[in-house]
Amino acid sequence: MAKVQLTKGKVDRINACADERGVIAAAAMDQRGSLKKAIAKARGDGGQATADDMRAFKTAVTSVLTKYATAILMDPEYGLDAIKSRASGTGVLLAYEKTGYDANAKGRMPDLLPEWSVRRLVENGADAIKILLYYNPVDEQQINTIKHAFIERIGAECAALDVPFFLEPLAYNDELGDEKSAAFAKKKPEYVTRYMAEFSKPRYGVDVLKVEVPVNMKFVEGTRAFAGGPAVYTRAEAMEHFRSAASAASKPFIYLSAGVTDEVFRETLELAAEAGTNFSGVLCGRATWQDSIPVYATAGSEALRQWLEDRGVQNIQALNQVLRIGAKPWWTIYGGRENIEVV
Repeated sequence: MAKVQLTKGKVDRINACADERGVIAAAAMDQRGSLKKAIAKARGDGGQATADDMRAFKTAVTSVLTKYATAILMDPEYGLDAIKSRASGTGVLLAYEKTGYDANAKGRMPDLLPEWSVRRLVENGADAIKILLYYNPVDEQQINTIKHAFIERIGAECAALDVPFFLEPLAYNDELGDEKSAAFAKKKPEYVTRYMAEFSKPRYGVDVLKVEVPVNMKFVEGTRAFAGGPAVYTRAEAMEHFRSAASAASKPFIYLSAGVTDEVFRETLELAAEAGTNFSGVLCGRATWQDSIPVYATAGSEALRQWLEDRGVQNIQALNQVLRIGAKPWWTIYGGRENIEVV
């Protein structure tokens, strides 16, 4: 394999988000609209979630869980104070996109936080920049052309500041409807494989792909997560989907938890490892801490902290154990550390 040239700033900053093995075991705490709604729902009776709630929740999660994480993913809207409470040596990824999308407009088009730039995010502590992009590889050409240009601009902005760009594509197809359905599960392997191939292209300037697993585990026959009823994939087929998607990538990639339980996410990673994929870690949010939302909503910050120090720590330590066995260093995709020429 030919040597790969990477800039010193990007290498150093990716390493700041990884452990000494080159594995990224990052916690995600950049949820905004969904977290607000979840806290309000847990309060019931028309309860609301305030900006102070968001800051308090994010600070508690950060201060407790970053002792066991290599990095924290945060939003600049509610989380800048929270990242100050992170454990020493923890890397920081900051989200650059607006949360959600306009459901009345076609294509789930992305947008940036208007008062932020890559430079400003770096000035506020970012070791890396993260963008979430809803992406359907079979969407109208015009929609995807706009999205491709959008990512190219962000890649160029990150390159200018020599800061890593973590891209999180999320597959969707509004014609198929619910992404949790069996119909979507049948198409998911193709969509994930295609976006991993697309955004590995040098033109986008992506340094790390934060991706979905290519299957829905509740439809994988022979797993603990299997929900019963008709299966979409056998266990052997699911492993082949993992291998196919992984082989499409030519950039390091890490898996996101996508809101499944911690038990399901661990089994997912075990299956990925068994399939031989060279994933380089995780960016895991809700799987670790989502069960603490009603605790905070009904009993407050101290009860939340107690839950995190007990169950939250158990969750993240169990996840880290899976990563120690299955995850590969981020430089594996380039043929090893010795195959990278730092310029």
